Parts: sequence; C-alpha cells; structure tokens
Amino acid sequence: ADEIGENAIAIRCNCLDKESIIQAKKEINDSFGAVNFLINGAGVNHPRATTDNEYFEMEDMDKDIKTFFDLDDEDVEFIFNLNFIGTLLPTQEFAKDMIGREGCNIINVSSMNAYTPLTKIPAYSGAKAAISNFTQWLAVHFSKVGIRVNAIAPGYVMTDMMKTVPEDLLQKFAGLTMLGRLGQPEEIAKAALFLASDDASYITGETITLQGGSGLRP
Repeated sequence: ADEIGENAIAIRCNCLDKESIIQAKKEINDSFGAVNFLINGAGVNHPRATTDNEYFEMEDMDKDIKTFFDLDDEDVEFIFNLNFIGTLLPTQEFAKDMIGREGCNIINVSSMNAYTPLTKIPAYSGAKAAISNFTQWLAVHFSKVGIRVNAIAPGYVMTDMMKTVPEDLLQKFAGLTMLGRLGQPEEIAKAALFLASDDASYITGETITLQGGSGLRP
C-alpha cells in the first residue's frame, strides 16, 4: 500500500474466516464505498501434500520417501480449503455490493495446473481445477444481475515464491515455454486489469491462460 500510495490501504483478512471477511469489507466500504470488483488470489501448495517422485515405481513402497499413499489428509484438506473455500467465502460477501450495478466483476485465480496437472502436486492441481469450474458456475449464477465472473490461469511466473526454486529447475520451466522464459507478475496483472475493465464487458465465464506457450508443442 505504501508503494501504491494515494487511495491504497492494506487490510488484514483471513479468507477462511467469515467474520474476518465481513470486517475487511466494512473497512473497505467505509473508506471507498461499494466494491466494484474482487480478485480472489489466495492460494498455496504444501510439501506434505506433495509426492517426492514424479512417478510411482514398484520398489517405492520399501523406500523412505513420501508417495501418494503418504500424503497428509489434513494438509490436502487445507490446500482445498484455502484455494476453493477461500474463494467462495469472499465472493459471498463482496458480491453483495455488485448486484445490479454497472461494470462490476469478479476475477478468480486458477492455474495451468487446472488443465494439465503437474506431477507431485495432486491436491493443488485439483483445487485449481475446482476454481475454473466454480468460475463458470458463478458466471451463470450472476448473469441476470450484471456481474461478470472470469479467471486467470498463470503458468510459470517469477513470483517471490518462485525465486526460492533452484536455478536448474527454473531453467527447466523456462524451457517448457515457447517464449523461452518465465512470466513476470506485471504481465499477469495486466490481464487481470483488462478483465476488470469495461474493455472486457462481453467476457464472462472464461479462464484466460497466461503461460507463454507452455501448452504448445513445436
């Protein structure tokens, strides 16, 4: 908020806690009035919901590694809750401001994993697939009251979290894209701004993929 400057405030909010969301919305309404658009961006993966190997081999049951059979159910549940319920609950509250008003819309953050799940992360991939499906459901549900609902599905993007990934793996990810590089956060933000604007007034129920051609093959 300090970097953005005027007309920006930071509010602490737990997107899995209804009362926290209600309080955050009250602070926003008090400062800026009714909400025009919402970006649901909370999401995370967890190591205990991730397999050690990409493929299950016959001898893996006898090794000291985390296989599919060892995934922690509580962490899998947390990933689903944060990604899906953490989108549903804020939408329930903030969409109330948008009903019947011009230019209001919701943007959810899905992932390319919703289309082609990466190995090792079944819970995260499944949760993001749920987001893409939920986006279509919301677009239909709110279509008669003027609320557009879309999603963005980033691929490999150089976020702060991605900066912790080993360099050789980053190079592997970059090599999977036709543009030969990872995306930048600003490139994802511009797509979100487009969907939020009146320039996208005829777009709803879509998930826009932003993946540098990683889904293509030469």
